[in-house]
Amino acid sequence: MLNKPLGIGVENYKDITGRPYCYVDKTLMIKDLLDYGTKVSLFTRPRRFGKTLTLSMIRTFFERELAH
Repeated sequence: MLNKPLGIGVENYKDITGRPYCYVDKTLMIKDLLDYGTKVSLFTRPRRFGKTLTLSMIRTFFERELAH
């Protein structure tokens, strides 16, 4: 078992992946979203279940980063 702290309250995907937090990888959700091809997806989960962090992961995946 790893002794990594939980990222409670961290809502930004880039913040949690750059630090030694315990994180459940949900990147396969992106494949599911692309495979189903629906116009709208509804994410329902209880409070404190990672909805905002999951949406941040999806946004990070699809965002273009501009080079300066």
